[in-house]
Amino acid sequence: MPNSAEIVERAVDSFQKVQAHMRNAQEENATKTYEGLKNDYLSLKAVLTFLGVNLTEIDKIKE
Repeated sequence: MPNSAEIVERAVDSFQKVQAHMRNAQEENATKTYEGLKNDYLSLKAVLTFLGVNLTEIDKIKE
């Protein structure tokens, strides 16, 4: 079973990957893809906030 640090690390990694894909989708004007990724982004943001992660430095999308 993963410990707290591993859970936070995985969530931060996923958050950063989703943001990178969101940027690509936005550049390509892939609105459906962007909206799907936005749902993942918001979910991960909620989890990270609950876990007490400061998103100031890692949140590049700011939605």
